[in-house]
Formats: sequence, structure tokens, C-alpha cells
Amino acid sequence: MDARNEMLKLIRNRREGFSLAQPFYIDPDFYRLDLELIWYRDWLFVGHDCEIPKAGGYFTLQVGDYPVVVVRGRDGEIRAFHNSCRHRGSRVCTTHKGTAARLVCPYHQWTYDLDGKLVFARHMGDDFCKDDFGLKPVACESVAGYVFICLADQPADFAPFRALMEPYFRPHNLVDAKVAHEATIIEKGNWKLVWENNRECYHCAANHPDLCKTYPEAPTITGVSGAQDDPEIAEHWARCEAAGLPSQFRIDEAGQYRATRAPLLRDAVSYTATGRRAVRRNLSDRVSAERIGTLLLYHYPTTWNHILGDHAITFRVLPLSATETAVTTKWLVHKDAVEGVDYDLAELIHVWTETNDEDRRIVEENAFGIKSPAYEPGPYSGIHEGGVMQFVDWYARFIEPRLADGKPSLRSVA
Repeated sequence: MDARNEMLKLIRNRREGFSLAQPFYIDPDFYRLDLELIWYRDWLFVGHDCEIPKAGGYFTLQVGDYPVVVVRGRDGEIRAFHNSCRHRGSRVCTTHKGTAARLVCPYHQWTYDLDGKLVFARHMGDDFCKDDFGLKPVACESVAGYVFICLADQPADFAPFRALMEPYFRPHNLVDAKVAHEATIIEKGNWKLVWENNRECYHCAANHPDLCKTYPEAPTITGVSGAQDDPEIAEHWARCEAAGLPSQFRIDEAGQYRATRAPLLRDAVSYTATGRRAVRRNLSDRVSAERIGTLLLYHYPTTWNHILGDHAITFRVLPLSATETAVTTKWLVHKDAVEGVDYDLAELIHVWTETNDEDRRIVEENAFGIKSPAYEPGPYSGIHEGGVMQFVDWYARFIEPRLADGKPSLRSVA
């Protein structure tokens, strides 16, 4: 049986409330199907507007087989392109980040303007038409300081996500923030294991001593139900919304993305060892209320986020192989905040640096055990792992019809 039919069979026969069968976490052919049917079809968070504030600023990333460059044009627009020269396919931009007046392929110096148009290609003959060989575009959208791309020929409508997310994030003015620190770790586990670990705090008490000083372990925070019936959360929502900050739990119909605001423990206002502020200056001049907790955003398959009063922490998930995942964390502060004056970098990043490394260890031990021939799907906790069940249900519902239709996901861009 081929991998597509085997995956479809396992999806249709899976036991709800249980983890997935072993191939979903370790099989290279299942991983390729994940790329084709999810990562190459859906909107992916890639970075922030503030990382490329001026014309010519760019950053690059790799999504499966596709190198992509995201660049700000002279008109201020942010665009994305396949980072593959139209001459012989070499990568045009070879560094993680940079600034350039034009994008020049290092191989034969084919030169592209910031809007992707080919402007120079030497010794190509009189009948060569530059207009036919611009960089191939990738769908790109920017919302409230976040940049998303989609590799599909016909991307899903971005408007519903924009409508849900923008009111929550606009007050925090991430468009004008700056990245104080960035770190990428490689977790030796499937991307779904990374997400499953993220979607519950059942493991937190035993594994995250620094995070647990400020972040609640309550399943109403990490899950998808019960928050509206929790008096503490309801009071927090009411207080924040009275200050002009949308806070109530909202999730899209398909379960792919959601936003809510959650209280921190006791008098904590930030993710620090003491619970006190990590940054003297607020992240946004538009938000003056204290004790606003953390604004949470989840968008499968690429991002989860914590937006606080003094700073933001954003996470990007990118699969590297069936058993490796890159998790990139960025700490954002007010654009005018000064390191050593307004914040101490070590204090700012301590809690999530430790938490990320602890999660890496957890995911890797999980992945190691799943490789055992004795592994079989086990039951999730209905009390603490509702968020995990929701993620797995989303994955199964999302990929099943795509497996069934048998259509390829994306045209060749070679």
C-alpha cells in the first residue's frame, strides 16, 4: 500500500482521544505528505514587519524544498519570492538577513529589483526578454506586524484570519517594535510532537520551574473550552476589554487559529523570575493598563505567541525532516527601548530560553520512545490535554480530504 493510502486508512481508523500511529511521527513518506498537503498549501507565519523596516531589507527561510526570500520594496510593500534565480536556479539571497538596493544572484549576477523584476542579465543576446524572467512570487500578507506567506497557486482566503487576529494585536503596535533577541533551536522530533507538547501544561510542573512562577497550568488556559466559565479568566477579560483590549477566546470554525488573553499568576506582569517587568518601557505607547496578562495566538502549523505589556515572545515552527523541527523564538520590545538602560537582555530572555530547552528535551525523549516497536497510541488526559486533542483533531480533519482527493498541492517552480 502506498503512503497516501496508508495515511488515509490510519486517519479514518484512528481512535479519537488517542495519540497518532507511529508513522505520523517518524515515517519520511508521511512527512512528505505533511509538506505537500499542509505546509505547501497553507498560510505560514514567517517573521515580522519590523525586521525589515526599510526598503531593501530582506530575510530568508526554507519551507521543505522551497527557499523563500521576503523583502520590503521601495513602495513600502512587503513581498515574498521563490529564492531561486530564473537563470539556472541558484539561490539569489544566501544570508539569513540583509539589506540590498537590488537582489543579485551571486552565480552569474542576474539582478532583480525589489519588486522581483529582472533588470540586468548580461550576454543573453538581442532576443532575450527580461520581462519574462522575474522572480516567481509567493503569496504574502502582513497583518498587525506579522508576515505570512502561502506557497499554493491559489491560497486560502486570508481575510478571516485577519479579521479575527487584527483587533487583538493592533493595540500592541508590533509594526513599530524591534527584535531584541532571536534564537533557533533544533528539536529532534516531528513537528507534530512539538505542537502536541506546546498544547498542554500537564507537563509543566515537573519540567518548567521558571515558567511556572508566572504562567498558569490551568487547562482552561491551554485548552479550547471552559475559559468562559472560569471566574478569574472572565474577570480578567472584562478588565482588559474595559481598557480597550479585546480578550475573549475566539477560534475559527476549522480550529486552525485562535486568540485570547490569559491572566498571569498572582501579581506577575511579565515572564521573569520575579514576575516583575523585564522592560521598563511598554511594548506599545497605546497600552497603559497594568496586569494585562498575556495575549495568546495560535495558528497551525507555524506559530504560537505571548504578547505582554512590556514585551512579546513569538515562536515559529518549521519542519526539517520527519524527525527534526526548527523552533525560532523572537523577543520583541518597543523600538526605542535601549538594552542596558530599559532592559537587561539576560533577564528578558531567561524564562523562555530555559523553557525552550526543557521542551526540546521533552520532545526528544518523546520522539525516542515513539521509535520503539512497542509503541502504540495512548490516551490523552481529558482534563489536561484538551488542547492536544484539538490539535490532533484539526490535523486529521485538515489532511483527510486532501489525502482523499489525490491532487498535487503545488506547481513546479523550477
